[in-house]
Amino acid sequence: MHKTPCGNGSHTEALARLESTVGYTFSNRDLLTLAMTHSSRSNETGERNHHLLCNERLEFLGDSILSFVVSEYLFATYPNEAEGDLTCMRKDVVCAAALARYARLIGLGDCLLLGIGEDRNGGRDNENILADAFEALLAAIYLDAGERGIGVIRAFLLPMISEDLENRGARGIEGDYKTPLQQLIQQAEGDVLEYVLVRTEGPDHMKTFEVEARLYSDSAVPTVIGRGTGRSKRKAEQAAAKDALALFGVK
Repeated sequence: MHKTPCGNGSHTEALARLESTVGYTFSNRDLLTLAMTHSSRSNETGERNHHLLCNERLEFLGDSILSFVVSEYLFATYPNEAEGDLTCMRKDVVCAAALARYARLIGLGDCLLLGIGEDRNGGRDNENILADAFEALLAAIYLDAGERGIGVIRAFLLPMISEDLENRGARGIEGDYKTPLQQLIQQAEGDVLEYVLVRTEGPDHMKTFEVEARLYSDSAVPTVIGRGTGRSKRKAEQAAAKDALALFGVK
């Protein structure tokens, strides 16, 4: 599937190009428009029920649909994998970074309806905004297509998921250091690992997060075993986990 730019022409034309890329035409175009509407846009309306005018509720539903479709696919495709391995694979392909990658692949960012400030601050390429809108798109397809919804979503989503799984090794599994660290910590009975946000710096659209990986063992006082920074708490936690693994001699 190739990226189809949606930035030229009207928003209606942009949505039509998105439908063509996804392979599904909406009966209720308002659902698709809602899926592309970020809260920064609905907040500008001044409406009391502005939370109903953005894609957050659709995102909530889309998250569950995504998890079901991917879990079903992994269960059928990898019959000999253990539950823990299936969970790791699912996490790799449904994390925010992966969803943002799929969104960019279909040109979704150019189809977003954003507030003026969010648009100026690069919201069309913001990882979390793209990931949330992608989940909202899945929900919109599910609701609009009715009984055919899951089938339409499978046909659109699974080729990207399959390709992503094939590329996991080459891409480094999106820097998943938390899982191996957790498995390492669990080898010692009673040890508890915790990620603690210790500092946040920068404006809202350019925040930097600092996280410590803390190990609770026999002592009530935790030991800091890793530190990491990132543009999101998730990335900072992964960096802290990587730092902790290095402390234990694991690369």
